[in-house]
Amino acid sequence: MAEREPSAHQYTLDDALSTLNPLDIDASRFMDLENPHYAYMFGFLQADGHLAQGTGRKGSLTVEINARDIEILREFQRLTPHHSTINERTRSTNFAEKHHSATWTLCSLEARTVLHQLGLPYGRKSRTIAPPRVPFVRRDYLRGVIDADGSVGFTGQGYPFVSLTTASTAVGAYLCHYVRQLTGAERVIKRNTRDRIYNVVYTKEAAVQLAEHLYYPGCLALERKRTAADSLAVWKRPAGMKIAPPRRRWKAQEDRVLLEVGNPEDAAQALGRTVASCALRLWRLRSGQVSPPPPEPLA
Repeated sequence: MAEREPSAHQYTLDDALSTLNPLDIDASRFMDLENPHYAYMFGFLQADGHLAQGTGRKGSLTVEINARDIEILREFQRLTPHHSTINERTRSTNFAEKHHSATWTLCSLEARTVLHQLGLPYGRKSRTIAPPRVPFVRRDYLRGVIDADGSVGFTGQGYPFVSLTTASTAVGAYLCHYVRQLTGAERVIKRNTRDRIYNVVYTKEAAVQLAEHLYYPGCLALERKRTAADSLAVWKRPAGMKIAPPRRRWKAQEDRVLLEVGNPEDAAQALGRTVASCALRLWRLRSGQVSPPPPEPLA
């Protein structure tokens, strides 16, 4: 599949490495999202960065992460043709008595303006971020988002997985669309009831294929997640483990038949579905969990 939005020109890793020579970086190239390194960086900043606006020209972009991942902040600093700083601190949090973190701070108004125009909002942003509206390298952007707000590894049962936790409908839906094109795996996003966020999870073959695609050789990434992604490649489906058939989506005509029949057992025979599937769909229709089908068009 294509690696970039249709309007983007072909861009190789060698191109990226040659243009990102620290002596050659200037403000005119900063955040060119057709460059894989900047596409990754922007995805990471959207998910884990905070853009604050002060009075006048004041303001800052900050990214605070676990100090074990400080090397990615040093890469961001190297990629930015404006002055920035990296500081470390140890403090007590709700999750650990001693949390050692590293913070990258960028104050340049010019840089902040570019980032804001590309789609990094000021202030609270978790629900409002969305994929860029300019040409961008898609897999590098998504790897940045997953490095910041996702996980890669093995489940407790030993199955490979790649997941993303996000409050943004646009980002969650974009990931589902992208992975469906790549692997054929279908996901329908839905906010959980506890904190109203989306948890998008891919497992088994889909996770292996996605990890291999996103974490390609030489890409910019968190080293620990790159290592985890590489480890997924050794997984093979155990002999005898069945492959679940593709999910069959409900169509409007099927919903109309289900509501007209009103009985899961009879509807199952009419629609060629299981009784359990019909019972669950009927309950969702009647309880308002899903929208009722539109009226059948007149002949």
